[in-house]
Amino acid sequence: MGYILEVCADSVRSAVAAQEGGADRIELCSGLVIGGLSPSPALFRQVKAYTDLKVRTLLRPRFGDFCYDDYEFSVLKEEVEMYRSMGADGVVIGVLNPDGGLDRERMKELIDAAGDMKVTLHRAFDVCRDPFGTLEESIALGIDTILTSGQKNSAWDGRGLLDRLEKRAGSRIRIMAGAGIEAGIIEGLAAQTGITAFHMSGKTVKDSRMKFRREGVSMGLPGFSEFEIWQTEKEQVRKAAEVLKSLDKPEMLD
Repeated sequence: MGYILEVCADSVRSAVAAQEGGADRIELCSGLVIGGLSPSPALFRQVKAYTDLKVRTLLRPRFGDFCYDDYEFSVLKEEVEMYRSMGADGVVIGVLNPDGGLDRERMKELIDAAGDMKVTLHRAFDVCRDPFGTLEESIALGIDTILTSGQKNSAWDGRGLLDRLEKRAGSRIRIMAGAGIEAGIIEGLAAQTGITAFHMSGKTVKDSRMKFRREGVSMGLPGFSEFEIWQTEKEQVRKAAEVLKSLDKPEMLD
């Protein structure tokens, strides 16, 4: 398998920057600042209109854990069906049981609804109870990719588990390293783990264009400025893509 660079984006501008920087694929979401939520159909259509990249849609009905009630699961399933009909290349999903195990019954229902779309198990994997058991269950379910930081806050910190997961997975499923991925660590992470798929945001924090600023009014989570905009930066993606291109050179024959 060749190297893959996936960029998570929650705006058209970020998706365009990802393509200009040399990304192979977009994980499309909304609300990246809180870990990502399901994108709107309008955002998906606009990203497909302005880029030529494959798009997998992250489907997550709310902020918080990955143990969903019946209402939330119904939303998830309807979104899988909707994005299949809209032509998404894949979906990025994850449902856990209260005991920390993968909810295999509900995951199978979502995977069946996905049809011929590719399926990524998202970072719900990083808070599951048994990573190796969940790996085997994911393979049995026909999941294409597991996105993981190695159950740490960054993939670099989780590189020990990533190495073991990659060895256990072999060619049966793709392990994609995510969280804290940037050009400066990709080569070392690839060398230490053998992983060939990387997930990054390449984000930069831009100052708002607002001249008038009403201070002391929070629209969301306390501590987040209303006058900072998170966007993917083309140059960060380009640097990461160049590292992967250098790693992907054909081996010299004897």
